[in-house]
Amino acid sequence: MRNKFFCLFLFLHFVTIAQISIRGVIIDETTNQPLPFATIKTDELSYALTSVDGEFIIRCKTSPANLTINYLGYQSKTIVVHAKDKGKITIKLSPEEESLDTVKVDSKENVASKIIREAIQRKRKNDPKRSLKSYSYKSYNKFKITEDNQAKLSTQDTTSTDIERIFNDAHSFLSEKISGHKFNQGIEEKETVLATRMTGFEEPVYNVLGIKVQSNSLYNEDYTIFNDKFIGPLSNRALRNYYYKILTTTQDKRPAFVILFQPRKSKKYASLEGVLYIDIKTLAVQKAVIELRGELNVMAKHDFEHFSKENIWFPKSQEITIRPGNGRQKVNLFGGKISVGRLGIDQKSFTGNNDFLISKTDLFEITLNNVPQIKQNQPAIKIDPEANHRTEAYWSQYRTSAITEKDLNSFPIVDSIVKAQNIKRRINVIQSFNIGYYPVGFFDFDLTYPIKYNNFEGLRLGLGGLTNSKFSNRFRVEGYLVYGFRDSKSKFGVGGGVMVDKNSSSWFNVNYTDDIKEVGSFLYLTDRRVYSLFEPRLVNIDFYYKHRTWSTSLQHQISPKLLSETQLSASSINQTGGYQFLNNNELFSAYKTAEATLALRWSPFSKFLKTPNGLKEIYDGYPKITAQYTQGFKGVFDSNFSYSKIGVKAEYVITRINQSRTSFLLEADIANGDVPLTHLYHAYPNAPTKETVLQRFSVAGRRTFETMFFGEFFSDRLATLQIKHRIEPVKITSWFKPEVVFITRYAIGDVSNIENHQGVTFTSLQDLYQESGFEINKLFAGFGLSFAYRYGAYHLPRFEDNISFKFTFYLKL
Repeated sequence: MRNKFFCLFLFLHFVTIAQISIRGVIIDETTNQPLPFATIKTDELSYALTSVDGEFIIRCKTSPANLTINYLGYQSKTIVVHAKDKGKITIKLSPEEESLDTVKVDSKENVASKIIREAIQRKRKNDPKRSLKSYSYKSYNKFKITEDNQAKLSTQDTTSTDIERIFNDAHSFLSEKISGHKFNQGIEEKETVLATRMTGFEEPVYNVLGIKVQSNSLYNEDYTIFNDKFIGPLSNRALRNYYYKILTTTQDKRPAFVILFQPRKSKKYASLEGVLYIDIKTLAVQKAVIELRGELNVMAKHDFEHFSKENIWFPKSQEITIRPGNGRQKVNLFGGKISVGRLGIDQKSFTGNNDFLISKTDLFEITLNNVPQIKQNQPAIKIDPEANHRTEAYWSQYRTSAITEKDLNSFPIVDSIVKAQNIKRRINVIQSFNIGYYPVGFFDFDLTYPIKYNNFEGLRLGLGGLTNSKFSNRFRVEGYLVYGFRDSKSKFGVGGGVMVDKNSSSWFNVNYTDDIKEVGSFLYLTDRRVYSLFEPRLVNIDFYYKHRTWSTSLQHQISPKLLSETQLSASSINQTGGYQFLNNNELFSAYKTAEATLALRWSPFSKFLKTPNGLKEIYDGYPKITAQYTQGFKGVFDSNFSYSKIGVKAEYVITRINQSRTSFLLEADIANGDVPLTHLYHAYPNAPTKETVLQRFSVAGRRTFETMFFGEFFSDRLATLQIKHRIEPVKITSWFKPEVVFITRYAIGDVSNIENHQGVTFTSLQDLYQESGFEINKLFAGFGLSFAYRYGAYHLPRFEDNISFKFTFYLKL
């Protein structure tokens, strides 16, 4: 339990805390009916909305507190509440007709909807990123756990004693950040982290700096809360999803409509509600209060400042608060990876009057339309080399929220817990394990080597890995050793690298490998490492070739969004079976190849964080495009063949608000010249060549053709398209939500001179191959079921031979 709590600390951010909590209900004086979504305001400019039952909770710093209640059609009312007043107070409002002469009423559309419709149409003028040529500002961000002296955390898990000390003794976990921001029209906003620190960590956990806590704009299509997206209240689809109602008007220097918004549809998943302060003259947002109600309640606030010269409202501050809630639904604030609602922090385990977690950001030194040009290839976020070593004088210069004595007390307490519980080690293990490594000292063991199984080697056991930064930041050594029990052979690989340029993450590598490889496989050098606890397709592969390969490569990050790798290699190849390649009237079962390869991966819409340790992708943008060209040279290092190979693939994913998801994977590969079967292409078949459906029962792959038999097709020209559509998770219980995915796959290709490939039998894919099916995932412990059917030109005579029925395995750690 304490691990889960501390992981939560790494992602949630916190600030100023209230001292008094006031609970109440607002009703109609004549009917005693509750008034939903009334606004309550304090003299300290704290805001709250009543629920559908008219109930509210608002925090104040002083006592007595003045509460002002506004509701459209009712007289405004101000009351005084003292700290000694206990329990829930009842506030009655008297009806009164209000005049909204400033707006022309359309009988077919309510006034608020008309205002919002026009505000959406004016977004281009009111959105700073659309109307301004450039801008810059600095920001101070403070993350904090409640320091309320009455707040207590009580859990039944006895291992949480140290976590309780943070809550109950220090009442504070603190993280601070100072950043500089720049924006030019046509280039995404760039952030430079000038200073950062976290209690308990000598160096910050850099992944946390890439998390988007909340949107800094109300004009985008989606509104983000801790990397989770919701339909924005001013999006182009807002009027279809939200109901709007004018609550009142303000008469400040810049008068505004106070407009309530709430979901139109039933809440099948967490959705937003709140109030917008819309400037009467420009229909820009002056202020916003947004709530997300669930097992935990989330409240986000935005304040904007008016710049008269540009006639634009620019963000001034934003704040997000998390407190225990009473709702029944989960609020997955981290895209499903961490469900805060499951951590047990609710009204029963967390006592006290105030907010649990807060993050507040203040903007200052704002400059509009007078910013030097910034570089397009700069990462979205970069860390200043001195960011982690700033003096207290530097912090005091920019800090907009004071550090209290209790804040300072939290540092030694959390420091001692982090050290005693070896939290840094645990974080390192988790981050490494997610990409398939287990760190031990200066060496990261590769988890893909210990145990595997395939039809050629049988059980394959091994050990491998590479050195990490504890060994050296400039050099690395890697290697592995495995043994196959069926073929009774050892295989190994050894290599190393040296960093050529730290700024571009350029590494020069040399490797030697003596191993086996699947016939017809084609791997892109720049593909991201994908690790799975279980690789099901490997179990059924039985067509391999042996190779001994020397290679040298240069990995180079041309820009944050463009990765390249160049490789030169020479291989000696032998067959594991009876295959022979006929070339110039000569049969080859053993031959040599010499290749030069250039690979590129372009992620134009992804966002990257540059840390002292390299680049991290903090936003997965699509499409992603990968290309690779290989040239084989005859006569170089006694190589036997001359050929060229090119592959291109594009991946595009559409993720929707309702958690449905559609993905497209398109790939095209071409090989010309004297290309042996080992270097041709297959479409990643995954059907074992067994007699019955039950004998072919295994585990489905991620990008494999489930009804295509191993060794059935090979091509020198191949194109594949895979489409997956995952519908909204089916909620059976609060913990059992299986996912249904519909899948369609297509493949078409051809092969030249098929007669030159002797000793094997396969078919050309010159007609369109088609299969469709579905998966039901996450039924139990990551396992699910898969069904696919083969149809079209390659439909087989026996019905059962066209069917694939398998397990699926998707486990998120």
